[in-house]
Order: sequence, then C-alpha cells, then structure tokens
Amino acid sequence: MAEESNRSTIMITNDDGIDAPGLRALVNSLVATNLYNIQVCAPDSEKSAVSHSITWLHPIAAKNVHIDGTTAYAVSGTPADCTSLGLSKLLFPTVADLVVSGINMGNNCGYHIVYSGTVAGAREAFFYDIPSISISYDWVKEKSNLHDFTLAAQACVPIISALLVDIKNQRYPQKCFLNIDVPCNVANHKGYKLTKQGKGFINMGWKQIASATEGRKMSSDMTNVDKPAHADINMSSISPGSLLFSREVRGSQLDHDDNNDHKSLQEGYITVTPLAAISQAGEDCQNYFKDWLQNVSECPSSSAL
Repeated sequence: MAEESNRSTIMITNDDGIDAPGLRALVNSLVATNLYNIQVCAPDSEKSAVSHSITWLHPIAAKNVHIDGTTAYAVSGTPADCTSLGLSKLLFPTVADLVVSGINMGNNCGYHIVYSGTVAGAREAFFYDIPSISISYDWVKEKSNLHDFTLAAQACVPIISALLVDIKNQRYPQKCFLNIDVPCNVANHKGYKLTKQGKGFINMGWKQIASATEGRKMSSDMTNVDKPAHADINMSSISPGSLLFSREVRGSQLDHDDNNDHKSLQEGYITVTPLAAISQAGEDCQNYFKDWLQNVSECPSSSAL
C-alpha cells in the first residue's frame, strides 16, 4: 500500500468517449508499466470537436465503470467538464500529478487545435496548474488499424514517464502544456520532434439537405462517414419548415513552414508542440492597433456627425 501511495498519479480523459480504442490503448499501456496510479474520467459518449465548451445550465452525471487497473468514471459532460470534475477531489481522493487527454482518432494540428475536445481536456488541466498532455494519432482510412493505437501509446510512454520525473523534481515549466501528434505509420516513426503550432486548416462547408436522413455524420478524424447524422440527434427537436444543412469536408489549407506540427507529422515524426491557454497577437498587430486606437479616441463619434 505504501508503494502505491508513492506512485505518481495520472488522470486520463479524451473526447472520443470512455470506450474509445485510443483511450483504452493508452490506459492499458500505462497500467502495464505497473508504475502509476491511473484515474480515468472521460465522456460517456463521443464529444469530438466540442472545443473547450463546458456544461453550465444543467447537472452532469458520473458513473463508476470497470477498467482493469484503474478507478474510472464515465461522465455525461464535455472533455473540459471531465478534467475539472476529475481534479475536484469529488470523484478521486487525490489530485493527479499529470493529466493525459487522448489518444484521439485523427491528428490535432494547426488551427484544428481550436476545435479539438482532446486538446481542451489537457488545456483545462493547464488552467488548474496541473501539467498535461494531449495525444492524437493521425488515423488514415484504409491504412490505420486499431493496433496502431497501442503502438502510439507505447511510443508516448517515454514522454509521459520523463515528464513525471520532471514534475516530481519540480522542473516542469508551468507556462505551457504539450500537444503530441503521432504519425500514421507509427511503427516506423522517425522519433520525437519539437514543433510549433502551424496554420493548417480543414475547409468545411455546408450542404443543404431535404431531410435529416440525407446527412452524413462527421467522424472524429474530421472525415465524412456513411453513418446517418440523425442517429445522434433528437428528431423531435427539429421544427416543421426548418431548413436543414449538413457539414462536409472540402479539402484543406496547408502550412509549409518547415517546423510546423502538420508538416513534421506528415514527414513521420512524433510532434511535440508546447501550447498555452491563449496565443498572443503578433507584434505587428499590437503596433498597428496601438496607433489605430489612439486615432479612434481622437475622432468625433458617429452620432455627432
């Protein structure tokens, strides 16, 4: 019992849901080390692309579930809800030393980070001054398979272990959290590479449809799948006469900076990108609006013209 109390504690969350293969592979890989206390606090269903939304207007439910080697709860809220509830000491007796969110099905690079529930799970821990990591695997249809999640987890265990050593020795920098992306061909990855968040963006458009049965669900890897979108929504909430629209992917805009996350990921590296809660506007924008705002304050208001 004393040995267990001296172990570091890791809390795991995600946005694909508590039954997702990425989360289970991560849990199994960490449990197999027999080095850590593992807590799991994850959404009870898929919550992909919910960004950093939180539940505010109604209560959420948490149900104890069995996952070997862990204490685990399935929560009816968002990834950010799961992290904050898991760190509240209302579910677990101790606050985790490290929060790991993932492993997501699909990469989280560039501007896509803003939409990501996986990244939000780690960012929420950052708000509470708890070290955290988000992990995503670059799932590619017809190339990837479920065993790749295990390989991705195993490839990230050294990073997790090294971070916990730094946390224990109080060397971990408190001004950032880490976003990790694992390449599709994880079995032959080129190693770890420190990168910067790029400006890559997935172009998503809208298509008007005649009925909800025409819509196709957007999967967690940001591609359209054949599963009808209406399977996940309450059809009674759609009033007669409403116009119906379905999202669809229309390509992507790539960032060709040599050191950005997406380009390095496609080259086969496991990308490690430090992030902060918010990004500051560039110095050129600060300078522009400094003069601009001064001019605004000196102009007469439009109502006086």
